[in-house]
Amino acid sequence: MSNSFHIPYGKQDITQSDIDAVVGTLKADFLTQGPKILEFENNFAKYVGAKYAVALSNGTAALHLGLMALGVKAGDRIITSPITFSASANAALYCGAEVHFADIDPDTYVISLLEVEKLLSNHPKGYFKAIVPVDFGGYPVNTEKLRALCDKYSVAILEDACHAPGAYFIDSDNQQERSGTCTYSDATAFSFHPVKHIAAGEGGMLTTNSEEIYKSVSTLRTHGITKENMKMDFPNASDQGSWYYEIQELGYNYRITDIQAALANSQLAKADKGIKRRQEIAKKYREAFKGSAIKSQLFDENYFNAHHLYVIEVENRKELYDELRNHNIFSQIHYIPVHLLPYYRKLGWNVGDFPNAEKYYEKCISLPMYPTLTEEEQDFVIDKVLTYLACK
Repeated sequence: MSNSFHIPYGKQDITQSDIDAVVGTLKADFLTQGPKILEFENNFAKYVGAKYAVALSNGTAALHLGLMALGVKAGDRIITSPITFSASANAALYCGAEVHFADIDPDTYVISLLEVEKLLSNHPKGYFKAIVPVDFGGYPVNTEKLRALCDKYSVAILEDACHAPGAYFIDSDNQQERSGTCTYSDATAFSFHPVKHIAAGEGGMLTTNSEEIYKSVSTLRTHGITKENMKMDFPNASDQGSWYYEIQELGYNYRITDIQAALANSQLAKADKGIKRRQEIAKKYREAFKGSAIKSQLFDENYFNAHHLYVIEVENRKELYDELRNHNIFSQIHYIPVHLLPYYRKLGWNVGDFPNAEKYYEKCISLPMYPTLTEEEQDFVIDKVLTYLACK
């Protein structure tokens, strides 16, 4: 293969059907706050198996409003993973809460339930308000086991499945528990950033089976404006017409547009096809690297990894990263441990606090993973990785 190829780590797949969906909305009556949003919400709720879904401007908004709906406020404490995009932790800070971390499992890269239990058991019941477990790279956290643990300590669960639409694990009843179904979590956040499974430019979703959470997030996404249960505490209240609304709680402008929802709806229709292709790519990587010095995220038949990412661990990661770029292979690093970012260091976190996360970061590199990656391109990536290792 010629080095003229440009192979990113992730890439959206926009087809003519997606373009037609957006154009159709541009020609319709609503560009925002219209019928496409409700259509997408209903379709997504059905896809993941949840009762309710609320479309939002991005995944960060879903995390923020999800925590607010769970009652997280100033002075509360939440737990999350240090290996995640910073939004998983930042959302708690937006609420005025403190962020605590539990180290990752070194094989799955998701939050370690053993470490979570240690953290919870070292504090009185009620000390932590909520936990934000992250389905990292598409690997689902076992929320059934986490729920049993959190119930002992009165901790709510907001699952961060921004990497994992379509992922699932097999629960104790031998049922597929899909990320976002919310059988065991209180709510789940998703993202529709361009490199994610469902690309909407930007966008997010919160799913839940709680009517209370659903109504809260639906109101908070639109400045807190409501026409339900109004107090009518207003001069000349009896003279107010159908235009009248109230803000009873401060909300945000976290709305998604009909344009984005139309694109996301079209993408959702082919989501399973994209996941199937991601499985093929992951299998080929696993087989190619079998027996080498490369470590990959754990493969377990009881956990269906949706493979937003394909992460490997190698020695001399920076050298491999540079070598791949020399061949127009633009791998990425996911992620710098949140507790080591300068802002979080100011909050008191230090090197050595979470050794599994830090050891992982020293070696991790994300290889190209997206449905339109061709066999030829993947062969090229594999060859360059193995050639590099053979020279070490």
